[in-house]
Amino acid sequence: MTATDSLSLWLRVRRETDWRRAPALQRIPTDHDGFRSWCEGPVRLRDPIRARRLLAAYNLACEDAARRSPLSFALLSGWQREVLASPRAPFRVSDAYAKAGRERYGLTLRTQADFASCLHETTDPTIPLAARAARAYLDVAFFHPFTDGNARAALLTLVHVLAREDRPSRGRTSPNHPLRG
Repeated sequence: MTATDSLSLWLRVRRETDWRRAPALQRIPTDHDGFRSWCEGPVRLRDPIRARRLLAAYNLACEDAARRSPLSFALLSGWQREVLASPRAPFRVSDAYAKAGRERYGLTLRTQADFASCLHETTDPTIPLAARAARAYLDVAFFHPFTDGNARAALLTLVHVLAREDRPSRGRTSPNHPLRG
């Protein structure tokens, strides 16, 4: 039995959802960088190399956000090369599967173009930031563009969308860092 195409289901839900009704994000000033703490804590304990690579990709995502770079597959692929320590991170070439094959993410002739269109929508000012960030995270999760590391790619995408608009208000060391409040 073939698993249901979860990407098709996501695209239907995405079209039918009124994203404009999402609440606005509130700025909560803090000097704590939760992503960095997570990488330096539990991720590093489990796998120091994975933590180092994820932090390097996080820094790239934040730098791209500071430049106000719009999301694109090329941008995500650059972060993914860092995450996977790979010279290439191409778009997948076949259906992808997750959860022991229970979830399938179909691949059609339109998949890459549809993904690019979804990423482009992360700058739509008529959609509240919370909705754009959540939707971008889910777009990466359901388009499953890479053969490995899609959850990390989705998380970096979420960080980028928020940081590009100076949210959340937290930072590292520099007062000009994109996540600094």
